[in-house]
Amino acid sequence: MSWYARQENWKAQSEDARNEADVDYARVIHSASFRRLQGKTQILNLGDSDFYRTRLTHSLEVAQIAGGIVRQLRQDFPDHAAVEHLPDHSLIQVIGVTHDLGHPPFGHGGEVALNYCMRAAGGFEGNGQTLRILSRLESFSAAAGANLMRRTLLGVLKYPVPFSQAFNPACAPKLSASPTAISIIDRAASKPPKCYLDSEASVVRWILAPLSSADREAFTAIRTQVGKHHKAVHKSFDCSIMDLADDIAFGVHDLEDALTLRLMREADFRRLVPEARCGSFLDHLKARYPEESGNNVYERLIDTLFREGGERKRCIGRMVHHLITHIRIDTLEEFEEPLLRFRASMAEGPAIFLSALKEAVYATVIQSASVQQLEFKGQKMVISVFEALASEPRALLAPEHLARVEKGEEVGRVICDYIAGMTDGALLKAYDRLFSPRMGSVFDQL
Repeated sequence: MSWYARQENWKAQSEDARNEADVDYARVIHSASFRRLQGKTQILNLGDSDFYRTRLTHSLEVAQIAGGIVRQLRQDFPDHAAVEHLPDHSLIQVIGVTHDLGHPPFGHGGEVALNYCMRAAGGFEGNGQTLRILSRLESFSAAAGANLMRRTLLGVLKYPVPFSQAFNPACAPKLSASPTAISIIDRAASKPPKCYLDSEASVVRWILAPLSSADREAFTAIRTQVGKHHKAVHKSFDCSIMDLADDIAFGVHDLEDALTLRLMREADFRRLVPEARCGSFLDHLKARYPEESGNNVYERLIDTLFREGGERKRCIGRMVHHLITHIRIDTLEEFEEPLLRFRASMAEGPAIFLSALKEAVYATVIQSASVQQLEFKGQKMVISVFEALASEPRALLAPEHLARVEKGEEVGRVICDYIAGMTDGALLKAYDRLFSPRMGSVFDQL
């Protein structure tokens, strides 16, 4: 069983110069799911500015960084046994651009809302929805979605445990007990576990079929937690590269958005990213650019980041370079399969620096009242549209979605797929059409 096999037989035309990974990349880039990422929130609300990242531009940046990591590993570890198992450029690119395909409108707020809506029907999780889109919902094949290679899907399988095993009943979604006049979900309790959806269990079995029984058992292990959802322990070599690229893009590029839009103050940066946590990057700047650093490299860094113009952009580029060039290859001796045996990780000093950047973005931007209020509103709209459609699916669902229900698919999962695929704007229009008295027309496309 080849890692380059597909669920459904497909053979390129004889004159096609592309390799298998090129085909997968083309299928994702040309998919409707990928195009819709341009209208989905990354962190900041769409339409407030033409500068900051959307899900689409974030995904492109993750793919580019992941490609840079692979090249760096080939250069830095030419004699390592893992080098021959590194993904080629097209393969790591397709895993990068695909990684957020399943995220719904309104970012993680929409994800929490859909998990609440699906609380009695198998739940919802964005990474799990990505696998569902690629293996079932896209239309490049009869019944296998985009019909991508097994290795591509392994790289996308970020959490190789099903919802039913990762879910902790102690953390079941519920309504908040605090309001008395309106119903509001308990957002903390309604967060989903990190997992794939049980509806894709057969796909995961197919993905993992080449593994020995010992490797399969070890790879799908979970770490149980008291009072929290349980966690997957492992990810594949390719997925570990993509995951590091995702962290770098979030920590550095979303930091750039926050600084440019003045959402992070200098005092916030000093508090959350103190000099002690910047040690590896400050040493890098001092060694590489001694003429720029002066006597206090940390003060020079802050001055550069909080000053408008090209110097900040160059500093952002240097951060990305520093992090990419400090990634190593770990070996997990318990695995026989090379795609599981090897794992990309970041050296300790740069990892501390990146962690500080991510925490700063989370604390000052994601957790800010301005972002949380919009997330709250988005969640309310997602739940309202879901519950309206679920109340009378035969009357309210568009024909193509109702046809799936009539073929025997669960109505909740069909509605969930429909809403998860919407852009922020499409969800807003659906909400207005259902609930706003002066909005909507019989000529609207559903």
